[in-house]
Amino acid sequence: MDQVRAESDASLTGGNTLRSDNPRLLVNSEKRRADRVAAGRPEYPLKVTITASGDLDRDLKFWHFGDKKVAYSTDAAAPKLREKLDGLADVVSTGPTVDFGVLLDDLAGRGVERLMVEGGGQIHTQFLSQGLADEVHLAVAPLLVGDAAAPRFVHPADYPGGSTRRMKLLEARTVGDVVLLRYAPKAGSATVVGARYPLARKGS
Repeated sequence: MDQVRAESDASLTGGNTLRSDNPRLLVNSEKRRADRVAAGRPEYPLKVTITASGDLDRDLKFWHFGDKKVAYSTDAAAPKLREKLDGLADVVSTGPTVDFGVLLDDLAGRGVERLMVEGGGQIHTQFLSQGLADEVHLAVAPLLVGDAAAPRFVHPADYPGGSTRRMKLLEARTVGDVVLLRYAPKAGSATVVGARYPLARKGS
Protein backbone atom coordinates (compact mmCIF):
# COMPACT_ATOMS: atom_id res chain seq x y z
CA MET A 1 0.00 0.00 0.00
CA ASP A 2 2.78 2.40 0.90
CA GLN A 3 4.57 1.79 -2.40
CA VAL A 4 1.43 2.27 -4.51
CA ARG A 5 0.57 5.42 -2.57
CA ALA A 6 4.10 6.75 -3.13
CA GLU A 7 3.84 6.07 -6.87
CA SER A 8 0.52 7.91 -7.17
CA ASP A 9 -0.20 11.59 -7.73
CA ALA A 10 -3.21 11.43 -5.39
CA SER A 11 -4.97 9.00 -3.08
CA LEU A 12 -8.74 8.99 -2.57
CA THR A 13 -10.68 7.73 0.43
CA GLY A 14 -14.39 8.10 1.12
CA GLY A 15 -15.87 10.15 3.92
CA ASN A 16 -17.32 7.09 5.67
CA THR A 17 -13.83 5.61 5.99
CA LEU A 18 -12.47 8.86 7.40
CA ARG A 19 -15.21 8.94 10.03
CA SER A 20 -14.90 5.26 11.01
CA ASP A 21 -11.11 4.74 10.84
CA ASN A 22 -9.70 8.29 11.21
CA PRO A 23 -6.60 7.44 9.11
CA ARG A 24 -3.67 9.74 8.33
CA LEU A 25 -3.02 8.13 4.89
CA LEU A 26 0.63 9.08 4.47
CA VAL A 27 3.66 7.70 2.63
CA ASN A 28 5.43 6.16 5.62
CA SER A 29 8.75 5.26 3.98
CA GLU A 30 11.33 8.04 4.26
CA LYS A 31 13.11 6.71 1.17
CA ARG A 32 9.94 6.74 -0.92
CA ARG A 33 9.22 10.31 0.18
CA ALA A 34 12.80 11.30 -0.65
CA ASP A 35 12.49 9.66 -4.07
CA ARG A 36 9.34 11.70 -4.75
CA VAL A 37 11.11 14.94 -3.84
CA ALA A 38 14.16 14.00 -5.93
CA ALA A 39 11.85 13.48 -8.91
CA GLY A 40 10.44 16.99 -8.47
CA ARG A 41 7.17 15.84 -6.90
CA PRO A 42 5.61 16.82 -3.56
CA GLU A 43 6.73 14.73 -0.59
CA TYR A 44 3.19 13.37 -0.24
CA PRO A 45 0.48 12.72 -2.84
CA LEU A 46 -2.58 14.94 -2.93
CA LYS A 47 -5.13 13.60 -0.42
CA VAL A 48 -8.70 13.39 -1.73
CA THR A 49 -12.02 12.56 -0.14
CA ILE A 50 -15.69 12.46 -1.15
CA THR A 51 -18.63 13.38 1.04
CA ALA A 52 -22.20 13.84 -0.15
CA SER A 53 -23.35 14.98 3.29
CA GLY A 54 -20.46 17.31 4.11
CA ASP A 55 -20.35 15.86 7.62
CA LEU A 56 -16.61 15.66 8.12
CA ASP A 57 -15.05 17.02 11.31
CA ARG A 58 -12.07 19.35 10.94
CA ASP A 59 -10.30 17.45 13.76
CA LEU A 60 -9.90 14.29 11.64
CA LYS A 61 -6.24 13.29 11.21
CA PHE A 62 -6.70 13.29 7.42
CA TRP A 63 -6.62 17.10 7.34
CA HIS A 64 -3.60 17.61 9.60
CA PHE A 65 -0.95 15.34 8.06
CA GLY A 66 0.65 15.27 4.62
CA ASP A 67 0.44 17.93 1.96
CA LYS A 68 -2.54 19.39 0.08
CA LYS A 69 -6.10 18.06 0.44
CA VAL A 70 -9.27 18.39 -1.58
CA ALA A 71 -12.82 17.36 -0.67
CA TYR A 72 -15.53 16.76 -3.29
CA SER A 73 -19.14 17.27 -2.32
CA THR A 74 -22.54 18.45 -3.60
CA ASP A 75 -24.04 21.88 -4.21
CA ALA A 76 -26.08 21.55 -1.02
CA ALA A 77 -23.25 20.40 1.28
CA ALA A 78 -20.27 22.31 -0.13
CA PRO A 79 -20.93 25.70 1.55
CA LYS A 80 -20.97 24.30 5.11
CA LEU A 81 -17.98 22.08 4.30
CA ARG A 82 -15.98 25.09 3.04
CA GLU A 83 -16.71 26.91 6.29
CA LYS A 84 -15.82 23.86 8.37
CA LEU A 85 -12.56 23.11 6.53
CA ASP A 86 -11.43 26.70 6.01
CA GLY A 87 -7.64 26.69 5.73
CA LEU A 88 -7.41 22.89 5.66
CA ALA A 89 -8.62 21.79 2.22
CA ASP A 90 -10.06 22.88 -1.12
CA VAL A 91 -13.76 22.05 -1.32
CA VAL A 92 -15.21 21.39 -4.78
CA SER A 93 -18.88 20.86 -5.61
CA THR A 94 -19.58 18.46 -8.48
CA GLY A 95 -23.27 19.41 -8.84
CA PRO A 96 -26.53 18.23 -7.27
CA THR A 97 -24.92 14.82 -6.61
CA VAL A 98 -21.34 13.60 -6.42
CA ASP A 99 -20.34 13.30 -10.08
CA PHE A 100 -17.29 11.07 -10.44
CA GLY A 101 -16.61 12.26 -14.00
CA VAL A 102 -16.47 15.88 -12.84
CA LEU A 103 -14.25 14.79 -9.94
CA LEU A 104 -11.75 13.07 -12.25
CA ASP A 105 -11.72 16.01 -14.66
CA ASP A 106 -10.96 18.36 -11.78
CA LEU A 107 -8.17 16.12 -10.54
CA ALA A 108 -6.70 15.98 -14.05
CA GLY A 109 -6.69 19.79 -14.03
CA ARG A 110 -4.65 19.60 -10.83
CA GLY A 111 -2.03 17.46 -12.57
CA VAL A 112 -3.23 14.09 -11.27
CA GLU A 113 -2.46 11.35 -13.79
CA ARG A 114 -2.35 8.38 -11.41
CA LEU A 115 -5.04 8.15 -8.76
CA MET A 116 -5.04 5.52 -6.02
CA VAL A 117 -8.56 4.76 -4.80
CA GLU A 118 -8.34 3.31 -1.29
CA GLY A 119 -12.01 2.88 -0.46
CA GLY A 120 -14.28 2.22 1.18
CA GLY A 121 -16.75 -0.17 -0.40
CA GLN A 122 -19.19 2.45 -1.68
CA ILE A 123 -16.36 4.31 -3.44
CA HIS A 124 -14.97 1.10 -4.98
CA THR A 125 -18.47 0.22 -6.17
CA GLN A 126 -18.90 3.55 -7.93
CA PHE A 127 -15.54 3.44 -9.69
CA LEU A 128 -16.01 -0.13 -10.88
CA SER A 129 -19.69 0.09 -11.82
CA GLN A 130 -19.01 3.26 -13.82
CA GLY A 131 -16.00 1.71 -15.57
CA LEU A 132 -13.56 4.28 -14.18
CA ALA A 133 -10.82 1.98 -12.83
CA ASP A 134 -7.98 0.76 -15.03
CA GLU A 135 -6.45 -1.54 -12.44
CA VAL A 136 -7.73 -3.42 -9.41
CA HIS A 137 -5.18 -4.39 -6.76
CA LEU A 138 -6.32 -7.16 -4.41
CA ALA A 139 -4.22 -8.24 -1.45
CA VAL A 140 -5.19 -11.62 0.01
CA ALA A 141 -4.02 -11.98 3.61
CA PRO A 142 -4.02 -15.15 5.79
CA LEU A 143 -6.79 -13.86 8.05
CA LEU A 144 -10.36 -14.96 8.63
CA VAL A 145 -12.78 -12.13 9.43
CA GLY A 146 -15.94 -13.45 11.07
CA ASP A 147 -17.59 -10.13 11.86
CA ALA A 148 -20.82 -9.86 9.86
CA ALA A 149 -20.42 -6.09 9.91
CA ALA A 150 -16.91 -6.20 8.42
CA PRO A 151 -16.43 -3.84 5.43
CA ARG A 152 -17.03 -5.28 1.95
CA PHE A 153 -14.78 -4.62 -1.03
CA VAL A 154 -17.77 -3.78 -3.27
CA HIS A 155 -21.56 -3.68 -2.97
CA PRO A 156 -24.34 -4.86 -5.31
CA ALA A 157 -24.36 -2.82 -8.52
CA ASP A 158 -24.78 -3.10 -12.29
CA TYR A 159 -21.15 -3.77 -13.23
CA PRO A 160 -20.15 -3.47 -16.91
CA GLY A 161 -20.39 -6.88 -18.57
CA GLY A 162 -22.00 -8.46 -15.52
CA SER A 163 -20.71 -11.59 -13.83
CA THR A 164 -19.75 -13.24 -17.14
CA ARG A 165 -16.94 -10.81 -18.01
CA ARG A 166 -13.59 -11.90 -16.65
CA MET A 167 -10.93 -9.38 -15.71
CA LYS A 168 -7.43 -9.78 -17.13
CA LEU A 169 -4.82 -10.90 -14.60
CA LEU A 170 -1.76 -8.63 -14.93
CA GLU A 171 0.34 -9.90 -12.03
CA ALA A 172 0.37 -12.33 -9.10
CA ARG A 173 3.07 -11.70 -6.52
CA THR A 174 3.77 -12.67 -2.92
CA VAL A 175 4.62 -9.93 -0.43
CA GLY A 176 5.59 -11.72 2.77
CA ASP A 177 2.59 -13.89 3.65
CA VAL A 178 0.24 -11.81 1.46
CA VAL A 179 -0.60 -12.47 -2.20
CA LEU A 180 -0.99 -9.39 -4.41
CA LEU A 181 -3.20 -9.77 -7.48
CA ARG A 182 -3.37 -7.04 -10.14
CA TYR A 183 -6.28 -7.11 -12.59
CA ALA A 184 -7.35 -4.99 -15.56
CA PRO A 185 -11.14 -4.66 -15.28
CA LYS A 186 -11.74 -2.90 -18.60
CA ALA A 187 -11.48 -4.22 -22.14
CA GLY A 188 -8.33 -2.85 -23.74
CA SER A 189 -6.68 -1.85 -20.47
CA ALA A 190 -4.78 -5.11 -20.01
CA THR A 191 -1.73 -3.71 -21.81
CA VAL A 192 -1.60 -0.58 -19.67
CA VAL A 193 0.99 -0.73 -16.89
CA GLY A 194 0.88 2.15 -14.42
CA ALA A 195 -2.61 3.05 -15.58
CA ARG A 196 -4.21 6.41 -14.99
CA TYR A 197 -6.77 5.48 -12.35
CA PRO A 198 -5.62 2.32 -10.52
CA LEU A 199 -7.93 1.07 -7.80
CA ALA A 200 -6.21 -0.38 -4.75
CA ARG A 201 -7.58 -1.90 -1.58
CA LYS A 202 -6.20 -3.69 1.46
CA GLY A 203 -7.05 -7.37 1.43
CA SER A 204 -8.76 -9.12 4.31
